[in-house]
Amino acid sequence: MKNNKTGILLSLFEIALGILLLIDPIGFTTGIIIAAGILLLLFGVVEVIKYFRSEPVKAASEQYLTKGLCALGAGIFCVVKTEWFTVAFPAMTFLYGIVVLVTGLSKLQLTVDMLRVKSKKWFLALISAVISLACAIVILLNPFSSTAVLWMVAGITLIVESLIDVVTWFLGGREQKKASQPAEGAAE
Repeated sequence: MKNNKTGILLSLFEIALGILLLIDPIGFTTGIIIAAGILLLLFGVVEVIKYFRSEPVKAASEQYLTKGLCALGAGIFCVVKTEWFTVAFPAMTFLYGIVVLVTGLSKLQLTVDMLRVKSKKWFLALISAVISLACAIVILLNPFSSTAVLWMVAGITLIVESLIDVVTWFLGGREQKKASQPAEGAAE
């Protein structure tokens, strides 16, 4: 379980994201875009300040001003033009589908890895991989008529995949712990 703490935390984060997407997909997405814009604005201000506080040669070589101005521009765009992201959603959905596809393929490798080490719970990883791959195909084919429905499907996908991942990691950790304990009669 120690090796999987990051994975479990990521899964719990994905469950929370999935729930928020189910509650208000457009509002949540808009909120995320605005929050990203604010973070970009803060980063931009820091980079511009670093430019003027650094030695001229270092400031020029690190390109603090360019980084800062680009971040400020992107931040302003995110905060002011959040509706652009909704219009550009089909392209973002395609990218999300690619991410889910890659995740499914990595879960497929986890399944094979679990089979190779003779884990009894390999089928849970397989179920998660199949769900990920199926969701990726659905997202990439985009049979939905509205953005909100697609985000809801994405939310359900995140929740189901993450719950299965947590169960797989938990049961896999218990199985690994049992396997690492010495046999009771072996010490005698």
